[in-house]
Amino acid sequence: MARAQGARAQMALAFETSYGTPPASGYVRMPFASATLGAEQPLLDSELLGYGRDPLAPVKDALTADGNVVVPIDASTFGFWLKAAFGQPITTGAEAPWSHEFRSGSWALPSMSIETGMPEVPRFAMYSGCVLDTLSWQMQRSGLLTATASLVAQGEAIATASAAGTPADIALQRFGHFHGAISRNGQPLGNIVSAEITYANNLDRIETIRSDGRIDGADPSIAALTGRIEVRFADQVLVSQAINGDPCALSFAYTLPSGESLTLTAHAVHLPRPRIEIAGPQGVQATFDWQAARDATSGRMCTVTLINAVEEY
Repeated sequence: MARAQGARAQMALAFETSYGTPPASGYVRMPFASATLGAEQPLLDSELLGYGRDPLAPVKDALTADGNVVVPIDASTFGFWLKAAFGQPITTGAEAPWSHEFRSGSWALPSMSIETGMPEVPRFAMYSGCVLDTLSWQMQRSGLLTATASLVAQGEAIATASAAGTPADIALQRFGHFHGAISRNGQPLGNIVSAEITYANNLDRIETIRSDGRIDGADPSIAALTGRIEVRFADQVLVSQAINGDPCALSFAYTLPSGESLTLTAHAVHLPRPRIEIAGPQGVQATFDWQAARDATSGRMCTVTLINAVEEY
């Protein structure tokens, strides 16, 4: 009897035409490091009395389908997660490389069907109506560069054979931390020890009464782009900005030697006034928990530009 192993797990993704309806074709094989995406339905203890000390049978509670997927940040497949977070990009270029511009503020987000498979059992779970709630990652000096996508799904369907057919393979061109750079108002920002970026759609689950126990949808509300930068205290530039209350543009970028790049630009970043602590003889560091807001000039909070050899998403 075969036992399930994560090393043999598979994931396929396709965007839906109709919310909650898995498409018959068009799936793409997605690289991932781990996944907690799944459905659960807890049991409610019986509260009834009069039958002795032994309880009556429990009752099923509401069904919940959600979870996180940890994915590599690369020049090709990461575009699918960006499309889920921001909506359809604006693609320009007559030939490769193409430039895909994702903009914040869209009221309509695409839903996805994601199938996770463990072929040795076999068990293939199709999660339909997946909408991306948050997308976050960290920038640092070393280590593997991954992002965490938090999803809200409508439901789960389990089968013994894959419904995704033979997913298309897209060449993986992975970014590393050493490809990263941070700039402020177009100028390189030095002395950065680490950075965190989180984009949230703040989904509102439509939990109506249905016979199948599923939600009716997940609608985006006010978006948020937040993060943290930890800096070696070497000048007063960021502290002065925080005291004065002036916004700045922060860009977090990755560029491969072959020309592919990923750039997230927060157009109006506000910094809190930090506490400058002297913890000992080592270097002094300051932490800024920043927040982005809508920029009056660009008309949006952030822009993500992905340049690669993929023609469309």
